[in-house]
Amino acid sequence: MSDSIPCIKGYRQETPEWAALEWKLIDRMEEAVEIFRKKYVRDDGTLVWREFWPGMDGADDAFEAFQNYPLLYAMGAGGRLLDLAHSEWDTAAWQWTEYGQLYREFFKYYDWMHHGEGSLFLYYMGLADPLSLKFRTRAERFASFYNGEDAEAANYDKKLKMIRSPINGSYGPRFTHSGEDWETHRAQLDYYLPPFEDIPGNPFVMGRANWTGEESYAHILRLMNKRMATGDVPLNLNATSMMAHAFMYTGDVKYRDWIVEYLGAWEERTARNGGVIPDNIGPSGEIGECMDGKWWGGYYGWRWPHGANTVVEPLITAGLNALLLTGDMKWVNLARSQMDMLYEKRIEDSEGKPLVPTRHFDKGWSEFRRENTKWPVYLWSVTMDDGDLKRIGRLPDQHTWGKVPERLSKGNRMDIHPWYYYMAGNNPAFPEQTLNANLAAVERRIDEIIHDETDVPAADIHHWQDKNPVICEALVQLTMGGSTNIYHGGLMHVQLRYFHGDRPGLPKNVGALVRNVNAGGVTLALHNAGKDGASFTVQGGCFGEHEIVSATVMGAAGGVGGVGAGAGGAGGAGNAASGSDSGKPIPVNSKHLNVELGAGEGVELKLELRRFSQTPTYRAPNMRGDFPNLIVPRQMVE
Repeated sequence: MSDSIPCIKGYRQETPEWAALEWKLIDRMEEAVEIFRKKYVRDDGTLVWREFWPGMDGADDAFEAFQNYPLLYAMGAGGRLLDLAHSEWDTAAWQWTEYGQLYREFFKYYDWMHHGEGSLFLYYMGLADPLSLKFRTRAERFASFYNGEDAEAANYDKKLKMIRSPINGSYGPRFTHSGEDWETHRAQLDYYLPPFEDIPGNPFVMGRANWTGEESYAHILRLMNKRMATGDVPLNLNATSMMAHAFMYTGDVKYRDWIVEYLGAWEERTARNGGVIPDNIGPSGEIGECMDGKWWGGYYGWRWPHGANTVVEPLITAGLNALLLTGDMKWVNLARSQMDMLYEKRIEDSEGKPLVPTRHFDKGWSEFRRENTKWPVYLWSVTMDDGDLKRIGRLPDQHTWGKVPERLSKGNRMDIHPWYYYMAGNNPAFPEQTLNANLAAVERRIDEIIHDETDVPAADIHHWQDKNPVICEALVQLTMGGSTNIYHGGLMHVQLRYFHGDRPGLPKNVGALVRNVNAGGVTLALHNAGKDGASFTVQGGCFGEHEIVSATVMGAAGGVGGVGAGAGGAGGAGNAASGSDSGKPIPVNSKHLNVELGAGEGVELKLELRRFSQTPTYRAPNMRGDFPNLIVPRQMVE
């Protein structure tokens, strides 16, 4: 790789609406943070809430209230967001340790649905502050809870290559569910399908389980402890994100090797089960060992509580993590195989449109519904694979995907489908539409906060999460070319990132728009709407996993714009090439490309990418040297 990184120059142009809207949105969210904090956060950073909170749930929701702070900073927002991210993570960890849900700054025990949600904050901190010794140390410690290195949290069986319980954490595997564990969820679970089909007093045909009745609750706990408390489940594959997170801080291949080993073990189990991934593995490694031989019916499995959604989703997360660290597309095949398996079992509705099974009961495959359209869209947005594009092609009613929804989905998310519709060459007004929709969502949140008359100390655990005004999805889709992540613990797999000076993100008032993505690369528009010049670096991939092979300056009206030979970090100096260079590929052969834009200047680039050819890292382009020696903590003792 050359030591000299080319530097692209801009040319004068009118400020596009999307560029102005991006920074209007960033600025408004920074203002909204202060409005939120004034209402819900004490002076010491703790959330205004109750004094006592039982059970194993809740810590993830506290982290989710602030998780987008580091992400917004990593895209260019002011440094106060990073300061708040550090302080709020520390404070939330302290507060929920006091409640009893955390130990050694991690969940004592819970499932990887909730571990994954709560860990998004950590993953965004890797993007925002890769030099933080505290967060690197946490990444290594938390990974050690799952790779067999930590004796106290003995979650992993190295011989059987399995996580030993669906409920796990810094205390290790949780082999017995207590009445208190589920106490805060009982009323909500009354509306869910029964976890088993033979619970006394809970006819499965009724479609509801009586968690709030004391006798019924005792039966549910007895059966959960007998059938669900020991052994492995696909949901645990979300732990691969924590390993990838530790890898990108350290570069230690042991984390990559664990991901490959663990995902490979699930591939073997699936092959042994005739091509369908089993949802419960017993303590000796046998399929259905605690479930009377049934491969279905495990915790967050094919039957309960959400069916296929929480079986396939962790496969996508783990497959993409393995792809990121190895560069080998084969690791996504397990997820693809299960999507295709369900599609092969499809039936048709009255309009002739396909419905796929979403659950497996004792009687067989059941609850035929529309295929989850997010799976293939998200998968393709990362792999750019023709086979994944064909999986999107089999989805009906794509003509409806162009409309930008007014309301957010779980986790403050904008829909991924309108973005895909735009990437497919449709709806050229999408950038302005989605930014305006995102702005409107922020304004609604601000209004809700100002007029919130809830008794906050007694509020629902999701209250602050539901009021969080930092909504980053539109900015990620437009500036980086992709989606934030799979919400239950995935990493952010996008086409590009940006750095300027000694920090991540775009410079103030510089907008970016990924107009197109395909297997060969991306088309990127950049514009400086500020009054001063700006120098910055474009990175291939969120973690520098893609090499930028070449850059072509597109559409430089009047033959202006060009390239200079800038060395090293962002905005290296160089003489602008002549206008005749416009339209000619400029060799880059680096994961980084420098750009200089004067006030009112912009440029449109076609970037050729060699995908997943580079070792992923949180390391920024201007980082030099290594971390200081880590402080080895004293072993915790009982």
